[in-house]
Amino acid sequence: MYLTSSAVENGVIDDKYGKRGTDFKGSMPVYSMPFDIHDAPHGTVAFAFVLDDPDSVPVAGFTWVHWLGADLRETTVPEDASRHASFIQGRNSWGENLYGGMAPPNAPHVYQLHVYALDTLLNLKEGFTLNELKTAMNGHIMDQAVLKGRYDN
Repeated sequence: MYLTSSAVENGVIDDKYGKRGTDFKGSMPVYSMPFDIHDAPHGTVAFAFVLDDPDSVPVAGFTWVHWLGADLRETTVPEDASRHASFIQGRNSWGENLYGGMAPPNAPHVYQLHVYALDTLLNLKEGFTLNELKTAMNGHIMDQAVLKGRYDN
Protein backbone atom coordinates (compact mmCIF):
# COMPACT_ATOMS: atom_id res chain seq x y z
CA MET A 1 0.00 0.00 0.00
CA TYR A 2 1.23 3.53 -0.68
CA LEU A 3 -0.02 7.12 -0.57
CA THR A 4 0.11 10.08 -2.92
CA SER A 5 -1.08 13.64 -2.57
CA SER A 6 -1.29 16.55 -4.98
CA ALA A 7 -0.62 18.69 -1.88
CA VAL A 8 2.97 17.42 -1.67
CA GLU A 9 5.34 18.29 -4.51
CA ASN A 10 9.04 17.40 -4.30
CA GLY A 11 8.57 16.67 -0.60
CA VAL A 12 7.06 20.09 0.18
CA ILE A 13 3.45 20.68 1.28
CA ASP A 14 1.62 23.42 -0.63
CA ASP A 15 1.18 26.65 1.36
CA LYS A 16 -2.63 26.62 1.11
CA TYR A 17 -2.91 23.68 3.54
CA GLY A 18 -1.26 25.55 6.40
CA LYS A 19 -0.65 28.91 7.98
CA ARG A 20 -0.03 30.61 4.61
CA GLY A 21 -3.43 29.49 3.36
CA THR A 22 -6.60 31.60 3.32
CA ASP A 23 -9.10 29.48 5.28
CA PHE A 24 -9.04 29.51 9.09
CA LYS A 25 -11.08 28.76 12.19
CA GLY A 26 -9.58 31.26 14.61
CA SER A 27 -5.84 30.84 14.00
CA MET A 28 -6.13 27.20 12.87
CA PRO A 29 -5.80 26.51 9.12
CA VAL A 30 -8.79 24.34 8.10
CA TYR A 31 -8.45 23.71 4.35
CA SER A 32 -7.51 20.04 4.44
CA MET A 33 -5.04 18.43 2.10
CA PRO A 34 -6.10 15.72 -0.34
CA PHE A 35 -4.61 12.25 -0.51
CA ASP A 36 -5.03 8.99 -2.39
CA ILE A 37 -4.57 5.44 -1.11
CA HIS A 38 -3.17 2.93 -3.59
CA ASP A 39 -2.93 -0.87 -3.56
CA ALA A 40 -4.87 -1.47 -0.34
CA PRO A 41 -4.99 -5.12 0.65
CA HIS A 42 -7.87 -7.26 -0.58
CA GLY A 43 -10.49 -7.41 2.15
CA THR A 44 -9.89 -3.90 3.48
CA VAL A 45 -13.12 -2.75 5.13
CA ALA A 46 -12.08 0.79 6.06
CA PHE A 47 -9.12 3.08 6.63
CA ALA A 48 -7.97 5.19 9.56
CA PHE A 49 -5.43 7.97 9.39
CA VAL A 50 -3.28 10.28 11.51
CA LEU A 51 -1.61 13.47 10.32
CA ASP A 52 0.99 14.54 12.86
CA ASP A 53 4.10 16.62 13.41
CA PRO A 54 6.85 14.85 15.36
CA ASP A 55 9.09 17.90 14.88
CA SER A 56 6.82 19.76 17.32
CA VAL A 57 8.23 17.91 20.34
CA PRO A 58 10.98 20.49 21.14
CA VAL A 59 8.41 23.32 20.95
CA ALA A 60 5.19 21.79 22.30
CA GLY A 61 6.61 18.92 24.35
CA PHE A 62 4.68 16.30 22.33
CA THR A 63 3.90 15.24 18.79
CA TRP A 64 1.22 17.63 17.51
CA VAL A 65 -1.82 15.86 16.04
CA HIS A 66 -3.25 17.76 13.06
CA TRP A 67 -5.96 15.40 11.86
CA LEU A 68 -7.48 12.07 12.87
CA GLY A 69 -9.91 10.01 10.80
CA ALA A 70 -11.58 6.64 11.11
CA ASP A 71 -14.08 4.54 9.15
CA LEU A 72 -12.94 6.08 5.87
CA ARG A 73 -14.27 3.93 3.03
CA GLU A 74 -12.95 5.85 0.02
CA THR A 75 -9.43 5.65 -1.37
CA THR A 76 -9.54 9.26 -2.57
CA VAL A 77 -9.85 12.06 -0.02
CA PRO A 78 -10.40 15.40 -1.81
CA GLU A 79 -9.30 18.86 -0.73
CA ASP A 80 -11.34 20.30 2.14
CA ALA A 81 -12.80 16.87 2.95
CA SER A 82 -12.52 17.62 6.65
CA ARG A 83 -15.43 20.07 6.57
CA HIS A 84 -17.53 17.72 4.42
CA ALA A 85 -16.39 14.44 5.94
CA SER A 86 -17.94 11.08 5.13
CA PHE A 87 -15.80 9.58 7.90
CA ILE A 88 -15.48 10.04 11.66
CA GLN A 89 -12.96 12.67 12.83
CA GLY A 90 -11.03 12.74 16.06
CA ARG A 91 -9.85 15.60 18.23
CA ASN A 92 -6.68 17.34 17.06
CA SER A 93 -4.15 19.11 19.27
CA TRP A 94 -6.08 22.38 18.83
CA GLY A 95 -9.04 20.67 20.52
CA GLU A 96 -11.15 20.54 17.35
CA ASN A 97 -12.73 17.59 15.53
CA LEU A 98 -11.39 18.51 12.11
CA TYR A 99 -8.25 19.19 10.13
CA GLY A 100 -5.85 21.69 11.68
CA GLY A 101 -3.22 22.58 9.11
CA MET A 102 0.49 23.14 9.33
CA ALA A 103 1.78 26.06 11.39
CA PRO A 104 5.39 25.41 12.42
CA PRO A 105 6.45 28.16 14.83
CA ASN A 106 10.22 27.80 14.85
CA ALA A 107 11.62 26.07 11.76
CA PRO A 108 10.54 23.91 8.83
CA HIS A 109 8.76 20.79 10.10
CA VAL A 110 8.23 17.43 8.43
CA TYR A 111 4.63 16.25 8.71
CA GLN A 112 3.59 12.61 8.48
CA LEU A 113 0.33 11.20 7.15
CA HIS A 114 -0.12 7.64 8.42
CA VAL A 115 -2.89 5.59 6.80
CA TYR A 116 -3.97 2.19 8.09
CA ALA A 117 -5.94 -0.41 6.12
CA LEU A 118 -8.28 -2.16 8.54
CA ASP A 119 -10.29 -5.36 8.49
CA THR A 120 -13.22 -3.73 10.32
CA LEU A 121 -15.03 -0.48 11.00
CA LEU A 122 -13.92 1.03 14.30
CA ASN A 123 -17.23 2.70 15.19
CA LEU A 124 -15.51 5.40 17.22
CA LYS A 125 -17.44 8.51 18.22
CA GLU A 126 -16.74 11.95 16.77
CA GLY A 127 -13.94 13.56 18.81
CA PHE A 128 -12.06 10.33 19.60
CA THR A 129 -8.46 10.69 20.77
CA LEU A 130 -5.27 9.31 19.24
CA ASN A 131 -5.01 6.79 22.07
CA GLU A 132 -8.60 5.63 21.49
CA LEU A 133 -7.80 5.21 17.80
CA LYS A 134 -4.67 3.17 18.50
CA THR A 135 -6.53 0.94 20.95
CA ALA A 136 -9.41 0.36 18.52
CA MET A 137 -7.02 -0.49 15.65
CA ASN A 138 -5.07 -3.02 17.70
CA GLY A 139 -5.27 -6.40 15.95
CA HIS A 140 -7.11 -4.96 12.91
CA ILE A 141 -4.30 -3.39 10.83
CA MET A 142 -3.84 -5.20 7.53
CA ASP A 143 -1.32 -2.75 6.07
CA GLN A 144 -0.09 0.80 6.59
CA ALA A 145 1.67 3.54 4.68
CA VAL A 146 3.24 6.92 5.45
CA LEU A 147 3.52 10.05 3.33
CA LYS A 148 5.86 12.80 4.52
CA GLY A 149 6.05 16.44 3.55
CA ARG A 150 7.87 19.56 4.77
CA TYR A 151 6.16 22.85 5.55
CA ASP A 152 8.34 25.92 6.10
CA ASN A 153 7.80 28.31 8.98
